[in-house]
Amino acid sequence: MKSALGHPAVLAALGAALLFGASTPLAKPLTGDLPPLLLAGLLYLGSGAGLTVVRLIRDRGWTPPHLHAHEWPWLLGAILFGGVLGPVLLMIGLTQTPASTASLLLNLEGVLTALLAWIAFRENTDARIVTGMLLIVAGGIVLSWISASPGRNGLLGPPSIAAACLCWAIDNNLTRKVSATDSVFVGASKGLAAGTANSVLALLFVPLPAVAWSTVSAAILVGFLGYGVSLVLFVIALRGLGAARTGAYFSTAPFIGAALAIALFAETATPSFWIAAALMGVGVWLHLTERHVHEHTHAALDHAHSHVHDAHHPHAHDFEWNGEEPHAHAHRHQPLTHTHEHFPDVHHGHPH
Repeated sequence: MKSALGHPAVLAALGAALLFGASTPLAKPLTGDLPPLLLAGLLYLGSGAGLTVVRLIRDRGWTPPHLHAHEWPWLLGAILFGGVLGPVLLMIGLTQTPASTASLLLNLEGVLTALLAWIAFRENTDARIVTGMLLIVAGGIVLSWISASPGRNGLLGPPSIAAACLCWAIDNNLTRKVSATDSVFVGASKGLAAGTANSVLALLFVPLPAVAWSTVSAAILVGFLGYGVSLVLFVIALRGLGAARTGAYFSTAPFIGAALAIALFAETATPSFWIAAALMGVGVWLHLTERHVHEHTHAALDHAHSHVHDAHHPHAHDFEWNGEEPHAHAHRHQPLTHTHEHFPDVHHGHPH
């Protein structure tokens, strides 16, 4: 069988992890110049504004998002938890926690994403996936215990980052519900709404220091790449892998962030740090090497997304088509039973 590492959705998840992982240590120095609430706002404004420009250039003007009425509550909920609450909690945590510790604690997002996906959204799992998540949790416990030592961090540091992870876990599962739509629109709308909300709250309630434009520009750039482009890739991964597996692959982000924090900011890597990293690394490896194949039945399904005419899309068109692929339009899936390797993507939500 083809390795999961060659799957386009896995590559998208790892690309998202690379960009987001780099954003954590890069945002750390900015916390000394910007209040957490304003920094969160600028990061997401950079994400939303940048992706809006990308979308306008790509589509040569404004185009409607084509979201169904029942999909808007999912998107608005994702904006609230992932774009408004999550970044604020993370920025509070970063002010009281070393960047390397914060980066590894962010592994909890993948664990909580998976738990919600399995329990609330009924994604399939098995012993290998659960074992991987338990190892990631074990690494987080080791790291959190060390972080709680007197004199190393403020009391609100690690708990704030853990709460941010829970918000993003909720966000991930809600975004999974709209992942078939345009990923750039999803990322742009979340960034603009969240960035505006956080920035307005900062201007209303937080005493603002004098800030250099270079600092503001740096925050916007970090936000565009680490939050915006990363989110687009993450939505693509959600579409192809489901929330739990995408969360697991995304757990590589803290290792990237921790490595950069140690390399760029001369933070010390203690033995406990490496024990936590090893536990988390093995857990992520178990997910990366997963194989899932069995006979399954697709129920009838109507939706719209970008696709090619493969085994899951044998439909005919009721309009004139020039043969271009991939292309997007509303289409219907007829019931189908077959066997192949797969993930719980937008076409494989079947029970086990």
